[in-house]
Amino acid sequence: MRRKLIVGNWKMHGSKAQVSQLVAAIKSGAVNLSAAVEIGICPTHLHIVQVAELLGVTAIRLGAQNAYFEENGAFAGEVSASMLAECGVSFVLVGHSERREIFGETDAIVASKFMAAQRFGLQPILCIGESLQDRQQNTTEAKVLGQLDAIIQAAGIDAVGKAVLAYEPVWAIGTGQTATPQQAQHVHRLIRQHLAASSKEIAEHTRIIYGGSVNGANAKKLFEQTDIDGGLVGGASLLAEEFISICKSAD
Repeated sequence: MRRKLIVGNWKMHGSKAQVSQLVAAIKSGAVNLSAAVEIGICPTHLHIVQVAELLGVTAIRLGAQNAYFEENGAFAGEVSASMLAECGVSFVLVGHSERREIFGETDAIVASKFMAAQRFGLQPILCIGESLQDRQQNTTEAKVLGQLDAIIQAAGIDAVGKAVLAYEPVWAIGTGQTATPQQAQHVHRLIRQHLAASSKEIAEHTRIIYGGSVNGANAKKLFEQTDIDGGLVGGASLLAEEFISICKSAD
């Protein structure tokens, strides 16, 4: 049985005061959740140390939204996986659609970041997904599996088996649109079947979570799908009550 995983991606939001209030509310709300659900939150890099201190000894995992693929050097503005690990981070988003679309990250860059994260003990959450144009042109499968294959070819199937995959249809991020549970399940099943072509064992235990305007109203039906193992939550993760409601939907 794959344990459900709910990850809050705060993106570029939060002041110190807001972060303190949000973490306190999430900690309080998560107390009654069973061990069947794992929670993680990804604040901005500036708030990681603050969140680590606020979380203290808790089951809530601390994540980062991005990491560079070099350990150190003349890379102004970047933060390495080793630096994040030293600050208590245990996982990192890799290849988020906004990194690909806004910052031009290629499959090769994403693969380098994926491998760097694992090299320094961080679990990558590999984000893959298609644009509205891809879906309209019926190239969803080619796009999503192509992004996955870039990592398999660079890092190997065993490395992918130690990661989490996040299917995030770009057309459903921050738009208020959400893939129907059936649409999401279809792509999750494609991803799992693709993994199974290399390793049935890895396909069975690898968690594939859904990211695309997950909220308190749609979470339960999404998480009921056979191959959806949780959610990567954007805007709704900034509202503690709704985020906890999403977590409870996975419990």
